[in-house]
Amino acid sequence: MIEGKKILLGVCGSIASYKSATLTRLLVKAGANVKVIMTRESTNFITPLTLSTLSKNPVYSSYYKEDTGEWNSHVELGLWADYFIIAPASANTLAKLAGGLCDNLLTATYLSAKCPVFFAPAMDLDMWKHPATQANIARLEQYGNSQIKPAYGELASGLVGEGRMAEPEEIVAFLQSYAGNELPLKGKKALVTAGPTYEAIDPVRFIGNHSSGKMGFAIADELRSNGAEVTLVSGPSVLTPRHADIRLIRVTSSDEMAEEVEKNFDSSDIAIMNAAVADYKPRHFSPEKIKKEGNELNIELVKTVDILAKAGQMKREGQLLVGFALETNNEEDNAIVKLKKKNLDFIVLNSLNDKGAGFKGDTNKITIIDKHLKFTHYSLKSKEDVAKDICQKIIEEI
Repeated sequence: MIEGKKILLGVCGSIASYKSATLTRLLVKAGANVKVIMTRESTNFITPLTLSTLSKNPVYSSYYKEDTGEWNSHVELGLWADYFIIAPASANTLAKLAGGLCDNLLTATYLSAKCPVFFAPAMDLDMWKHPATQANIARLEQYGNSQIKPAYGELASGLVGEGRMAEPEEIVAFLQSYAGNELPLKGKKALVTAGPTYEAIDPVRFIGNHSSGKMGFAIADELRSNGAEVTLVSGPSVLTPRHADIRLIRVTSSDEMAEEVEKNFDSSDIAIMNAAVADYKPRHFSPEKIKKEGNELNIELVKTVDILAKAGQMKREGQLLVGFALETNNEEDNAIVKLKKKNLDFIVLNSLNDKGAGFKGDTNKITIIDKHLKFTHYSLKSKEDVAKDICQKIIEEI
């Protein structure tokens, strides 16, 4: 949920600042771009070098660089961030923020920030319980800032009680949850199919195609990045989703894929049928390997289940159904026929005549045709960027 987000981390003078190293590492691991502002007091507890190394960005601690005199603009930092987290937030810094004081780079940046601000208090029990501290926290929340509440536990003084800064994992989870609530597909369930299907001839051979699953996996990841709860039904593929919480169901044949789609379709708000399902399968499966005898081998084929057509028949009001058309001739006419026949909301057309489009590659070139026959043409892009375009269309339609 915070992948690609620009996060400003403020670190105050507190023994809890050692946790900022783990917090920085977890944010970077989640895909965020992290910049750190430290108060001068915090550098007595943890070095700027540590946080610079972990964040892969310079650490800011003063209004200017002492060696060059170059200005560190609190305005630019405040405007840069998507989220500003102050962890640990000491009693002293909380008082300054509540009172609008800006005698250091961190507090000045807070006053310039246009993004959501989160603060994770860290202090001893008596400081935490003091009416002044509680009044400062109440005022900060009145200003629209979000508190990540401290935990109950053993404190640096040896006392036991509230005031212990939340653990880095808890802070990241809090931020992920907040970010998720802002996402356009939050609360929506999406079903995606991807990859080929293999239709067995005998225990060794099968009928299949060259689909790698890259486009379907990219779509599933992008839907999740936009907040959807995603179920991905994939034919044989070496890929795994980037988001670990995507529910992945692996199948082999068209019959297995049809069964899983039928199980999950009704509960889905969005269904993206991207899989390259085989159109035909052998009428008879040989339980033993077919021996090579003679110059010819005739295999009788029958049609597979038309998963997309069946989904179109099952589609209820409020569901969004998207299909794909990979064509080699009369591309737009064939796609329009499929769009209407399968009861789709829109269809994604790509042509094998376009260089860089089609199976196995890392790029694709698409045209989206909606049910009103509005055409939107896109240039050749990476499949990740194509997935973004498709998801943007879904967000507009849902």
